Amino acid sequence: MPCSDGRATIAVAVCTFRRNEPLRVLLGALVTAAETVAARAAVGVVIVDDNEDGAARVVVDEFASAFELGVRYEHSGARNISIARNRGLESAAELAEWVAMTDDDCEPDPQWLASLLDTVERFGADCVTGPMVPRLPSTAPRWLTTQPFTADVPMGAPDGERLDVAQTNNSMISTRFLVDHPDVRFDPRFGVLGGEDMVFYRSAVQLGLHVRHAASAVVWANEPPSRATFRHQVRYRYWLGNSEGLTNLELAKATRLRLVARAARRIAAAAARPVQRLVRRDPPQVRYAVASMAGACGMLAAVAGVRVAHPQD
Repeated sequence: MPCSDGRATIAVAVCTFRRNEPLRVLLGALVTAAETVAARAAVGVVIVDDNEDGAARVVVDEFASAFELGVRYEHSGARNISIARNRGLESAAELAEWVAMTDDDCEPDPQWLASLLDTVERFGADCVTGPMVPRLPSTAPRWLTTQPFTADVPMGAPDGERLDVAQTNNSMISTRFLVDHPDVRFDPRFGVLGGEDMVFYRSAVQLGLHVRHAASAVVWANEPPSRATFRHQVRYRYWLGNSEGLTNLELAKATRLRLVARAARRIAAAAARPVQRLVRRDPPQVRYAVASMAGACGMLAAVAGVRVAHPQD
C-alpha cells in the first residue's frame, strides 16, 4: 500500500502506560522524523493506550493533524503489553506497508525513519532494527554514571549485519510478512513478564524473516529519576536475568543445566570484579557487582520456574 506518488508508507506503533509526558516528547520527535523523511515516505502513528482509564487520549489528540497518514488512538487497558502490541500491529498494518515500533519513553533521532528505510533499500530486508541508547537524568548519582550500568547495554551489531532478533523499542517490519504469517504475534504469556519481543522476533526469523541492523537508526531511552536508584538497578537486573532465562527456555535456546552454568559463571565474575579492580587500584564498583549478581539470581529463578513481572517504574 505505497502512496499513489510511489512513496513508501510507514505506521509507527507505540504502546503506552502511565507515561503521558514521555509520550508527548516521543510524538514531538516523531513529527520531526516524519518531516525528515517526507520526500520518501508518508507516515502515520498508532497509539495503543494500556491505561484502564484511557489517560493517554488527551496527549494523542494534541497530534491529531500532525502526520500525513493520521493518528489512530486504540484503547486496550488490559495491562498486558503483548495484547497491546498485537492491537498496534493490526491497526498499523491497515495504514501502511511498514510497521515501525518504539517505546513510549523513547525519543527517536530525526534521521530514525530515514535510516531504517536506507537499510531496507540496501539489503532488501523484511525487518530492520537499530540501537537504543540510554540517556540518564541530570540528577543521576555519580556511581550510576561512573559504573558501567548503561555501558554494558548492547548497542547493536555492525551496520548492515544480518541478525536473528530485533527489538520493539527500535524496529520496523514489513506488513506483508505480518499478513503472510498471522500466527506470528506477541505471546500474552509474556505480556506482564517481558521478553515478548525476543520470542516474537526469534519466532519470525525461524519462519524466514530477514532482519538487518541499522546502526544509525538511533532512539534515545530517556530514563526517569525513579530509575536512577540502586534499588531499581538491582530489581531491573534481577528481572532482566529472569526474562533472559524464561525466553531461552521458551525458544529452546538453552537447557536448564546450561542456564545454571551461565548464571554460576556470572556470579563468579561479579564476585571477583571488585577484588580484581582493587588489585589494579581501581574503584571496586561494588554496586555494579551486586546488580550483576542479582541478574544471575534472576536467571536461576527462571530455571526454578519463578516468573518475575516487569518492573513498572
